[in-house]
Amino acid sequence: MAELTGPGMSLLPASTNDAYGGMKAAAWGLTVIAAATIIPALLHIGLPDGGAGVIAGLDLTGAERTIISLFAWAGTTQLVWGLMLLAVSLRYRSLVPLALGLLTLERALHTWNMWGPKGSHLAGGHHPPEVWATVGSVPVLLILLAMSLRRA
Repeated sequence: MAELTGPGMSLLPASTNDAYGGMKAAAWGLTVIAAATIIPALLHIGLPDGGAGVIAGLDLTGAERTIISLFAWAGTTQLVWGLMLLAVSLRYRSLVPLALGLLTLERALHTWNMWGPKGSHLAGGHHPPEVWATVGSVPVLLILLAMSLRRA
């Protein structure tokens, strides 16, 4: 498979060794993002309403069990993704550019889904806190991705 290369690091490294040459701040930024992914995941899994009502402020009337289940399912996926990000940021640093690239794509797609045609139908125009964090994370992730591809 051909490697995608940047100014200093490759996005798809030949191996998962510790030969990370990008800026360390990008790897530590990924560690912070991993924690910021794991903590809400645990809330979605552990809170009785998955955080849908008490955090997101969603009206659960009419589909309470479905909404709570969806929040728990999303939290489970979010937990696994967060643990993978943590492993990459602390141990498999040659994968930091790839993880930041995928995370940027994920957050950009979430932003589109939250603010695009699907998000415009939220009840009363209400946007939960995550919506604001997601839209703000895209430029930060792009900066971290650029830092990870730049030779330290």
